[in-house]
Amino acid sequence: MAIVSQFKKGTLELCCLHLIHEKDCYGYELAQQVSTYIKVGEGVIYPILRRLVSDGWCTTYLQDSSEGPSRKYYQITAAGEQHLQVLTKEWQQFTQQMEELLTGGKSE
Repeated sequence: MAIVSQFKKGTLELCCLHLIHEKDCYGYELAQQVSTYIKVGEGVIYPILRRLVSDGWCTTYLQDSSEGPSRKYYQITAAGEQHLQVLTKEWQQFTQQMEELLTGGKSE
């Protein structure tokens, strides 16, 4: 189970940046979107979002909500776009290498 947790942890930054790249999101919304693909709780997403902001990959802004208090939205920065491209390329290389390892180098 710890190995699965480490896989998730390593991919969540990429997941969050990708989804924020698609459209600005607030934390709960982002957690729900990620959870449709990877089972995670909200408590896992918020520290990642804080780190994305502190690293300069995202910024935040408040927007009024008809369903309650204002929501903090996350928006990708230009630096975040570049970081997303790097992470995506690294992920694609990693998954290709893993596929080759698991299939013994055989292409399907």
